[in-house]
Amino acid sequence: MEQLQNTLQRIDGRGYKAYKDIQGRHAFPGFTLCVDKVQADPFAAPSRLRAVVPWERAGLPEAALTGEPRRRAARDYIARAFERAAASEQAVRIDSGAQTVLDRSAVLFTDAGVELRFTVALPARGRTILGRQAAEILCRKLPRIVAAAAEAQQLDGASLERHCAAVEDQQALRAQLDERGLVAFVAEGAVLPRRSGVDDRPLSDAIPFHSPDSLRLTLHAPNAGPIAGMGVPAGITLIVGGGFHGKSTLLNALELGVYDHVPGDGRDGVVSVEDAAKIRAEDGRAVHAVNLSPYIGELPFGKSTTAFSTDLASGSTSQAAALQEALEAGSRTLLVDEDTSATNFMIRDRRMQALVARDAEPITPLVDRIAELRDRHAVSTLLVMGGSGDYLDSADTVIQMQEYRPADVTAEARRVAAEYATGRHAEVRSPLAWPTTRAVEGGTVRTETKPGKRKVQGRGRDTLLLGREAVDLRAVEQIADPAQVRAIGLLLERLSDSGRVEDPPAWLADLLNRHWDQLLPRPDGDLARPRTIEVMAALNRLRGARFGGVADGVG
Repeated sequence: MEQLQNTLQRIDGRGYKAYKDIQGRHAFPGFTLCVDKVQADPFAAPSRLRAVVPWERAGLPEAALTGEPRRRAARDYIARAFERAAASEQAVRIDSGAQTVLDRSAVLFTDAGVELRFTVALPARGRTILGRQAAEILCRKLPRIVAAAAEAQQLDGASLERHCAAVEDQQALRAQLDERGLVAFVAEGAVLPRRSGVDDRPLSDAIPFHSPDSLRLTLHAPNAGPIAGMGVPAGITLIVGGGFHGKSTLLNALELGVYDHVPGDGRDGVVSVEDAAKIRAEDGRAVHAVNLSPYIGELPFGKSTTAFSTDLASGSTSQAAALQEALEAGSRTLLVDEDTSATNFMIRDRRMQALVARDAEPITPLVDRIAELRDRHAVSTLLVMGGSGDYLDSADTVIQMQEYRPADVTAEARRVAAEYATGRHAEVRSPLAWPTTRAVEGGTVRTETKPGKRKVQGRGRDTLLLGREAVDLRAVEQIADPAQVRAIGLLLERLSDSGRVEDPPAWLADLLNRHWDQLLPRPDGDLARPRTIEVMAALNRLRGARFGGVADGVG
């Protein structure tokens, strides 16, 4: 530490590139500081550093290290503690996340100890080094921040235990869903509404969730004990009700229930099966060799849809592709909101059937396939529907939201369906086959902007910059954190070096289960583990990618 301080004082006032002199390892009291990458100038991305605190110094309680859920929660808690301790020092930053508890690379538990990965914007006046100011940050302030985050005697032990217990409980609840015949669970008292579209914290004056008696059941959590709430059964579930009564809010909570949440978030009592996938329409996206024929038959002039490709998909085409891609990626639970769906993909009512003959309409709407998805392939669907009652004929469960309060109206829905027959007839022409897995040519996933120069960069949760292409991820609504976008980009970069991959979902799942956080040769603290479903969603939207069996199509 003294040597580092002397070096910083020596280079004070010199040109910015002299900061390279501090790169390397430095022994500090209580930890080792590793300066892995020094920024090239004051306007470049901040410098990357690590602090490795030996286990005997960290002294973390055994309860925080027992089992994968608790270890992940403890690492998450340490990152948040680092962020709080560094709040007054704008130059020091760590990727600590927001409301979800993800598997991040910002804090690792290694054989050497607790490893914290963070960035420091090294100070300068113009392009002149402020070495004494840097020494203040690295040699005086940073040791206090590291100790506050990674030494148990300075952590709030009770708060750490609550954090670990909450994540362990959510994992336990999620593990019980399948055996209970459920696809989701919402605990009594859960707070579903968020403060705003850009603030994911719970709404302070929201109405707590209260389960209908008929859907109430009790699951067991290892720390909280029995937890009562609403079970969402497997099968076809409709969420109905008037506008602004909480239908989409419930679905949004369920779609993010694939992740664990921090204690007190309000959604820390909401869990969904891990493979739940939100699908929607997305005008203008690319589609690659997807078999759309179960939903979109032969197009005018004899164009086939069995291996359909386009650079400019329509609403119905994009939603059909999203459904098939979700199943290919491993999902068995689909989440659909009519507000973000293509009307002609969802329904064709009796009057339109009478006006436009079946032979003139290539689209088989989801309403005619949804029961077959359930009965033939055991695929569950949760559908927010406020404008069409045609889905009532197939629904197993109907939940009505009224002023953010759910009611089980399944019996009433069946009575209405029987009394008010729609008169429409199903338009299915052939049995529903499971989508085949498409191979991908890894070399077509291009990350270079020019020979020898690669670009993999995330912009928030919505955009992935990969080579010369900007991949629009706004419709991939289950990406919870920008750090997942960067990890997706690095996974696709790895794919680009892998030649032809016959089964991309299996290949990605294997990589995610082994070394996802080691995607760069140098340590990187800005990654969060995505699901295979989201990585495949990004790959499917990459315009330059080429899949096996590519055939020309139109949007």
